[in-house]
Amino acid sequence: MKKKIVSVLQYLFFVGLAVFFLWLSLRDLDNERWTQLKSAMQRAHYWLLIPVFLLLLLSHWLRAMRWRQLMEPLGYQPSKLNTFLAVMIGYFVNLGVPRLGEVFKCTILARYDKVPAHKLVGTIVAERAFDVICLGIVFGLTFLFQFDTISSLVDTYIYPLFRNKSGKASYERIAIILGGLLLLLFLLRFLFNRLGHINIVQKIKNIFIGIWHGLISVRSLKNMPLFFFYTIGIWCLYLVSTWVGFFAIRETSGLSLADALTVLAMGSVGMIVSPGGIGAYALLVQETVALYNIPKEPYGQALGWLLWLGQFLSFILFGVISFILLPQVNKKKNEKPTDYSSENI
Repeated sequence: MKKKIVSVLQYLFFVGLAVFFLWLSLRDLDNERWTQLKSAMQRAHYWLLIPVFLLLLLSHWLRAMRWRQLMEPLGYQPSKLNTFLAVMIGYFVNLGVPRLGEVFKCTILARYDKVPAHKLVGTIVAERAFDVICLGIVFGLTFLFQFDTISSLVDTYIYPLFRNKSGKASYERIAIILGGLLLLLFLLRFLFNRLGHINIVQKIKNIFIGIWHGLISVRSLKNMPLFFFYTIGIWCLYLVSTWVGFFAIRETSGLSLADALTVLAMGSVGMIVSPGGIGAYALLVQETVALYNIPKEPYGQALGWLLWLGQFLSFILFGVISFILLPQVNKKKNEKPTDYSSENI
């Protein structure tokens, strides 16, 4: 009963986040701005969603092949098509209930390819660990190739924290911020050492441990270069699909592939902090393209919602198709489907 209550509260929390970011993204829309946004969306080249769909579909295929490769050291080789369909269904389910999609895709392979779902937990952790690393690399490349843009952003939002009213460096502020960071590190260490028996502290600690184990798990792969090829390919396709999306709106069509790197970095954060990226993705994209002297309203806002819509529709479309295809492609299997527990996922 307690576990069900926690699950409901988690779900309500994620729904609340989505509503909050949706409100942040649309809070300044009066009648005039709404008319401008609607006009910008109506003039968009929606046919460009087709190549975006195809690029995203290819990235999902590479993700499925990478996940399948992580199962090989466990002694399992599910069919490529089942693995791909499971990944797409997982994305679809995550739109409604974050994290539940991971459970679904594992139980699908347990049902149709007899891969015990509880043994796939490590592969999910490994995937997440490398995605975190890749996102960090994307931010690093963004800083490298968009140094001038990032510098202006830092100068606008970060440097004022360390300056007084006259614009000079404030040593008091610097000391307070550094002291706060040291205090935070001390509190984290105290929590891990003294309060390790508390459930929430154990969960946080297990997350970091899981990420580390996920990173070192690739050492057992037979073809490590192929794993990194899949990983790089996934993020390159994300980047290109973002860049292609720029051309859907005339005012953003002049943005470069390097600019798409910044949008990808910030958009990825939006996809993480809000279920399905709703609200947060569009908000961060419109704030990001404003750095390139493109009006946030309506063009940055229109671009943000258009790029989000492309991803959202791809999850819906491919997810529904996968639900339909999955039992059809497995109809001829003689083996009786085996149901493995997914409680540990």
